[in-house]
Amino acid sequence: MWSIWLIPLMWTVNNLLARMAPGVVGPYTLGFMRWGLAGVLLSWLVRDELRREWRHLVQNWYQYLVLGFLGMVACGAWVYIGGRTTSATNIALIYSAAPALIAVSSAAWLRERMGGLQWTGLVLALAGVLHVIVQGNWMSLSEFRFVEGDLWILTSVVCWALYALLLEAWRSPLGAAARLAAAAWGALPVLAAGAVWEMSSPFAPAIGTEALLMGLTAALVPGLMAFSLYGWSQQVLGASKVAATLYLGPLYGAVAGWWLLGESLGWYHLWGGMLLLPGVYLASRPVAFSRKVNAAPP
Repeated sequence: MWSIWLIPLMWTVNNLLARMAPGVVGPYTLGFMRWGLAGVLLSWLVRDELRREWRHLVQNWYQYLVLGFLGMVACGAWVYIGGRTTSATNIALIYSAAPALIAVSSAAWLRERMGGLQWTGLVLALAGVLHVIVQGNWMSLSEFRFVEGDLWILTSVVCWALYALLLEAWRSPLGAAARLAAAAWGALPVLAAGAVWEMSSPFAPAIGTEALLMGLTAALVPGLMAFSLYGWSQQVLGASKVAATLYLGPLYGAVAGWWLLGESLGWYHLWGGMLLLPGVYLASRPVAFSRKVNAAPP
């Protein structure tokens, strides 16, 4: 399952866009461009499957509204809002709680079994990501402070955990791509309303070439490609194990910042990576289990 290592790399692109978007395009407008384009492309690719399963879509329309809000509004536009007032370090630290939240919730709610190696991997990965975030100086944890943007990111993390759990709890005859397309359409009414509200402001930036390129990039890389790969990987490995790959986000972000933004890299990145990489490997290993575990809510 080498492909799961690409998921946080693709989402790192979204973090870069969040830092570049202020003054160029509004958060809901960028979210609408991202998921509007991704939804159209996905729907065209899986049009036969969507037509074949139209009864399921009609009967379970509310599921796709909920998934769309949690996965595309809360974890899309709200991240862009939070990025206006919080630092990349704070975002990375808050998002590092997502895999642990998903793992514990999966074990308690979905009855997804986690073995000793998987829990060890989660702990190692968390230690690695914290080492990167605090730059090897663990005393700096006591100086961490929340700002308004942190609350937006924290809310997004909780919504992402709910999205991941519901994606597994609500079984669907749709494949990963078709299900993502349906969720994207479920998110569009809220994103469209937010975009109209933003553009009606006299202070809204004009939509130019740079904003359109951001929307195209967001639709293809952290939107279409990352979510499709995440959904497919989760079907194979389970919610908590694929979620462990999110621990690689801060490491990938540090490399992207060094390469694209000229930020410096230190030894703490190396030591953090030496904890992160084996931790993600252990956490994503399948658990040998002889009997079937009920994945439905109790």
